[in-house]
Amino acid sequence: MKKIKIILTIITSLVIVFFLTGLVVKETNYSVKVSIAKPINQVFDVFNASGNLKKWIPEIKSIDTITLNHGKIGSQFKMVVENNGEEITMTEKILAYVPNQKVTLFFDAENMLKTDDYIFTEHNGMTTVTLNASCRSDSYIMGCVFPYFKNVFKDQDQMYLNNFKAYTIKQ
Repeated sequence: MKKIKIILTIITSLVIVFFLTGLVVKETNYSVKVSIAKPINQVFDVFNASGNLKKWIPEIKSIDTITLNHGKIGSQFKMVVENNGEEITMTEKILAYVPNQKVTLFFDAENMLKTDDYIFTEHNGMTTVTLNASCRSDSYIMGCVFPYFKNVFKDQDQMYLNNFKAYTIKQ
C-alpha cells in the first residue's frame, strides 16, 4: 500500500508541474544562426525568392498566395506542410520587411502560433542570418507542452538554416 501511495504522489506531482508550466511559461523563445560567405544582398534575395522556400524546407508541399501587398508587409500565404505523414495547413503573414536587414513572419498552424524574426547582418563579406523565434499556443494544454519541446523546435530551425546555407552557396 505504501508503494502505491508513493507512485500516486509522484504521478500527481508530475501532473501538477506539467499544468503549472502553462501558467508560468507563456512563450517559448530561442535563437539560431548561420553564417554564409556571400554578400548580404545576395543572401537576402535568395531568402525572399518565393520559389526557393521549398528547396530548403523540404516538408513544404504547397504555398498559395492569399493576399500580396506592395512592400510585402501584411501579405498572407497558405502553406501545406507534411509532418510525419500528416498534412498540416497553416497561414503565414509577413509582419516586417526591411530589405537586406530583417524579415518577420507570423505562422498560425492550428494550435501553434509562431513568430520568426530573421535578422541579416554582414561583416567582411560574411552574412549572418539570425532567427529569433517565439512559439505560443491559444490552447492551454499545448502551451504546457511547448517548453518541453524547445530543443526540438530549435534543432529543426537550425537544420532549416543549414539547408538554406547549403542552397545559397550553390547559387
